[in-house]
Amino acid sequence: MIVLDSSAWLEFFGDGRYADEFAARLKQPTNILTPTVVIYEVYKWIKRERSEEEAVHAIATMRKTRVVDLSEEIALTAADLSLAHKLPMADAFVLATARSQGAQLLTTDSDFAAIDSVTVYPKKRSK
Repeated sequence: MIVLDSSAWLEFFGDGRYADEFAARLKQPTNILTPTVVIYEVYKWIKRERSEEEAVHAIATMRKTRVVDLSEEIALTAADLSLAHKLPMADAFVLATARSQGAQLLTTDSDFAAIDSVTVYPKKRSK
Protein backbone atom coordinates (compact mmCIF):
# COMPACT_ATOMS: atom_id res chain seq x y z
CA MET A 1 0.00 0.00 0.00
CA ILE A 2 1.11 3.53 -0.74
CA VAL A 3 -0.07 7.04 0.00
CA LEU A 4 0.41 9.79 -2.59
CA ASP A 5 0.52 13.15 -0.88
CA SER A 6 -0.87 16.33 -2.42
CA SER A 7 2.38 17.19 -4.17
CA ALA A 8 2.44 13.78 -5.86
CA TRP A 9 -1.16 14.12 -7.05
CA LEU A 10 -0.49 17.62 -8.37
CA GLU A 11 2.60 16.30 -10.15
CA PHE A 12 0.39 13.64 -11.77
CA PHE A 13 -2.42 16.01 -12.75
CA GLY A 14 0.05 18.65 -13.95
CA ASP A 15 2.01 16.20 -16.11
CA GLY A 16 5.13 17.00 -14.11
CA ARG A 17 8.53 15.38 -14.04
CA TYR A 18 7.32 12.31 -12.10
CA ALA A 19 3.84 12.08 -13.66
CA ASP A 20 4.63 8.79 -15.40
CA GLU A 21 5.93 7.25 -12.16
CA PHE A 22 2.73 8.14 -10.32
CA ALA A 23 0.53 7.16 -13.29
CA ALA A 24 2.07 3.69 -13.27
CA ARG A 25 1.18 3.30 -9.61
CA LEU A 26 -2.37 4.54 -10.23
CA LYS A 27 -3.01 1.60 -12.56
CA GLN A 28 -3.89 -0.26 -9.36
CA PRO A 29 -5.99 2.33 -7.50
CA THR A 30 -6.99 -0.09 -4.75
CA ASN A 31 -3.32 -0.08 -3.64
CA ILE A 32 -3.41 3.71 -3.19
CA LEU A 33 -4.63 5.30 0.04
CA THR A 34 -5.81 8.90 -0.13
CA PRO A 35 -6.16 10.89 3.10
CA THR A 36 -9.14 13.26 3.11
CA VAL A 37 -6.82 16.21 3.72
CA VAL A 38 -5.14 15.43 0.38
CA ILE A 39 -8.52 15.65 -1.35
CA TYR A 40 -8.98 19.08 0.24
CA GLU A 41 -5.56 20.35 -0.82
CA VAL A 42 -5.73 19.06 -4.40
CA TYR A 43 -9.28 20.31 -4.98
CA LYS A 44 -8.44 23.74 -3.59
CA TRP A 45 -5.22 24.12 -5.60
CA ILE A 46 -6.67 22.97 -8.92
CA LYS A 47 -9.84 25.04 -8.51
CA ARG A 48 -7.79 28.15 -7.68
CA GLU A 49 -5.12 27.67 -10.35
CA ARG A 50 -7.17 26.10 -13.16
CA SER A 51 -10.93 25.65 -12.89
CA GLU A 52 -13.69 24.07 -10.85
CA GLU A 53 -14.36 21.63 -13.68
CA GLU A 54 -10.75 20.37 -13.60
CA ALA A 55 -10.87 20.18 -9.80
CA VAL A 56 -14.02 18.05 -9.88
CA HIS A 57 -12.47 15.77 -12.52
CA ALA A 58 -9.34 15.36 -10.37
CA ILE A 59 -11.36 14.42 -7.32
CA ALA A 60 -13.29 11.84 -9.35
CA THR A 61 -9.95 10.22 -10.20
CA MET A 62 -8.84 10.33 -6.57
CA ARG A 63 -12.09 8.70 -5.41
CA LYS A 64 -11.09 5.55 -7.32
CA THR A 65 -8.45 5.00 -4.63
CA ARG A 66 -9.13 4.00 -1.03
CA VAL A 67 -10.04 7.26 0.73
CA VAL A 68 -9.03 7.28 4.41
CA ASP A 69 -11.05 9.54 6.67
CA LEU A 70 -9.43 11.52 9.45
CA SER A 71 -9.97 9.75 12.77
CA GLU A 72 -9.17 10.70 16.33
CA GLU A 73 -6.28 8.19 16.33
CA ILE A 74 -4.81 9.69 13.14
CA ALA A 75 -5.23 13.22 14.53
CA LEU A 76 -3.33 12.38 17.72
CA THR A 77 -0.60 10.54 15.84
CA ALA A 78 -0.34 13.53 13.48
CA ALA A 79 0.19 15.88 16.42
CA ASP A 80 3.02 13.69 17.71
CA LEU A 81 4.59 13.42 14.24
CA SER A 82 4.30 17.17 13.74
CA LEU A 83 6.18 17.78 16.97
CA ALA A 84 8.79 15.12 16.27
CA HIS A 85 9.52 16.15 12.67
CA LYS A 86 8.46 19.82 12.68
CA LEU A 87 5.83 19.13 10.02
CA PRO A 88 2.97 21.44 9.07
CA MET A 89 -0.47 20.16 10.06
CA ALA A 90 -1.56 18.79 6.67
CA ASP A 91 1.76 17.00 6.14
CA ALA A 92 1.49 15.46 9.60
CA PHE A 93 -2.05 14.20 8.81
CA VAL A 94 -0.78 12.61 5.59
CA LEU A 95 2.15 10.92 7.33
CA ALA A 96 -0.05 9.75 10.20
CA THR A 97 -2.52 8.26 7.72
CA ALA A 98 0.27 6.37 5.96
CA ARG A 99 1.63 5.10 9.27
CA SER A 100 -1.82 4.03 10.48
CA GLN A 101 -2.15 1.81 7.41
CA GLY A 102 1.46 0.56 7.28
CA ALA A 103 1.84 2.30 3.91
CA GLN A 104 4.77 3.93 2.12
CA LEU A 105 4.35 7.68 1.54
CA LEU A 106 5.37 9.09 -1.86
CA THR A 107 5.93 12.83 -2.20
CA THR A 108 7.88 15.62 -3.89
CA ASP A 109 7.79 17.64 -0.65
CA SER A 110 11.23 18.06 0.92
CA ASP A 111 9.62 18.55 4.37
CA PHE A 112 9.53 14.74 4.52
CA ALA A 113 13.25 14.22 3.83
CA ALA A 114 14.91 11.65 6.11
CA ILE A 115 11.63 10.33 7.58
CA ASP A 116 11.26 6.53 7.61
CA SER A 117 8.78 4.99 5.17
CA VAL A 118 8.74 8.13 2.99
CA THR A 119 10.09 8.33 -0.56
CA VAL A 120 10.83 11.88 -1.65
CA TYR A 121 11.11 12.57 -5.36
CA PRO A 122 13.28 15.70 -5.57
CA LYS A 123 11.74 18.67 -7.38
CA LYS A 124 15.14 19.76 -8.69
CA ARG A 125 17.93 17.70 -10.13
CA SER A 126 20.93 17.02 -7.90
CA LYS A 127 24.17 18.62 -9.07
